[in-house]
Formats: sequence, structure tokens, C-alpha cells
Amino acid sequence: MATVVDPKRLEEFMNRAVVDLGAAASAALVLIGDRLGLYKELAKEPSTPLELSRRTGTNERYVREWLANQAAGGYVTLDAATDRYSLTPEQAMALAQEDSSVFLPGAFQILEAMWRAEPRILENFRTGEGLAWTEQDRSLFEGTERFFKPGYATHLEKDWIPALHGVEAKLRAGARVADVGCGHGASTVILAKAYPRSTFHGFDFHPESIETARKRAAAAKVGDRVRFDVAAATDFPGRDYDLVTHFDCLHDLPDPVGAGKRARAALAGDGTWMIVEPFAGDSVVENLNPVGRVFYAASTMVCVPNSLAFHGMALGAQAGEAQIGAVAREAGFPSFRRATQTPFNIVFEARA
Repeated sequence: MATVVDPKRLEEFMNRAVVDLGAAASAALVLIGDRLGLYKELAKEPSTPLELSRRTGTNERYVREWLANQAAGGYVTLDAATDRYSLTPEQAMALAQEDSSVFLPGAFQILEAMWRAEPRILENFRTGEGLAWTEQDRSLFEGTERFFKPGYATHLEKDWIPALHGVEAKLRAGARVADVGCGHGASTVILAKAYPRSTFHGFDFHPESIETARKRAAAAKVGDRVRFDVAAATDFPGRDYDLVTHFDCLHDLPDPVGAGKRARAALAGDGTWMIVEPFAGDSVVENLNPVGRVFYAASTMVCVPNSLAFHGMALGAQAGEAQIGAVAREAGFPSFRRATQTPFNIVFEARA
């Protein structure tokens, strides 16, 4: 029996595919615009290609083509009457303002790392092997910091900490905090600046990231209250912490339950385990949306491979509340709840 193709549905699919092709083909140009300062300079004033090239020390012919691509994608705005390009306030927030809650170039650095890992991940599809975080391209580490940091800076002190039972008061009075899987230390430093009476100890199993975290703390002038050390999530040192945090990393770990058990053992009797995870529902159907698409891609290329590299359970970036809750209860936390959420994250609270 011949397959009947619906021309309208085919056209709709091809239109979506062309949009995706344009976005994928332009991703490298976003990185170029970020790294050469083209967005930041364009945010200052409207410019012709020649004016922008002169102010950024770049070649006019390349800049002209770059601007045309960016205008076609809606990433910059063209005034055809003057041949000047500019950024709207909204475009500038997303592309030129590092401290904006919607700053995007870090996400494109993560895409860069995913493309560089593609040959290895392709082979892993055949073998079932993994790819450890420490073996990924360095663009992943910087991109992860730049992508998540603005959200942490926007929400941590204002929304997330106040949503936890009694934690804000402890931090303001002076608490002990372990930030596990801290990466470059963005979350640790943000917390330290927000709560100057508390002390913070960041842990990550990636030595290079810990070195960077120490530099970040020194630059932020919080080094006397912040310490960073190399340690795995299942055996980080210390006890009687008032708060143990895992920011966007629990699902990556080979042994999330073991990490939870270590968090439970490290907490004081009335301590809190704060788990920040990518936003996700409990089923694939619930995650069939643009955010879910992004996170499933990152999970395939980064999160699941890291866990499988150590023969872990591979929760994946779209684990959802039910699975994270099951991990917390198995780790010994009878109290577990969703404390708050944003379009990109869910914040969970676990207590003994």
C-alpha cells in the first residue's frame, strides 16, 4: 500500500527544518559576534558595517556578511534607509549584557562543545560507553558558567533561598554551606556575596574548574569566606553543614543516590539539601517543547555520557520531579518538595 504524503504537512515540516538549519548554521556566527565584541559594540550605537569593523578592529567585508546573517535571523536590527544595524533593548539583554538574566552566548559555547564531541558520542551510540565531563572540550566549562550564572544571580538571593524553610535566616546570621559540583564557582561566589556572615566550601571533581573557581573568588574579594577543593560528590569532606547544594549537576552524576547520602551525612540535624535541576516534567510528553528539546540535546551529548563513563544510572537532564524525589528519599530524606521554579530550573528542598 502506497504511503500518502500530505503536501501541507510536508510543507510545514520543511519550513520548520529550514528554520532549524538557519539557526544551526548561524550558531558559529553568534560565537564570533560574542568573542569579537561585535554585539557589545553594536549595543552602544547603530553602525554601518564599516563603522562597526573600525571600532572592533575587524574586516569590513566579514562584518558586512555577519550583520546580514544576524539581521536575517532577528538577532540584530537593520535600518534599511541608513544601512545601519543596531540592537533593540531586548536583543542587547540577550546578546550583549553579561549580567542579564537572559544572556545567551554561553549556551552557544555549550553547543560548540557538543559539536566537538559528536564523533565520540556517535561511537558511544554503538558501544554504550560514556564521555566524562573532564574529557569534554573546554568551551563546555566556560559556556556552562556563562549560561547558568545570570539566572543564579537573578534568582538565588531574591527567590530561591527565600523559598526554602528557614534557610535565609540561617545564611544571614552565619551558616556553613557546601556547594557540591560547583564547577567554576558561580553559584558559590554569588551566595558568598549575598550572605557575608556565612562561609562556603565548593567542591568539584574537575581540577581545572576548581582552579578557575579560586580565581573567581579572589576577583570577587570573598576568598576569606570561600574555599574550593577537588572532591567527588560522594566523598566531599566536612560535617554539620547548614546547607548542601547541587546546582544543575545531580542528574549528571554517576551515583545521585550516593551523592544524596553523602549530603545527608554532611548536614547538621536541621540542615537542608537544595537541589537545582533543569526544568522538566515527569514524562517525555510533558517535555516536548522548546526548553525540553534543548535539554534533551544537552543530556544526550553531555549529561548521560558523563554518568555512563562511570557506569552510572544516567538520570539525564530531564529527570523530572518524580525521579529526583525518589533519589532524595532513597538517600534518606523523608521530606522532599518543589520549592520554586523558573522557565529553565526547578528548585527542590530535601530535609531529614
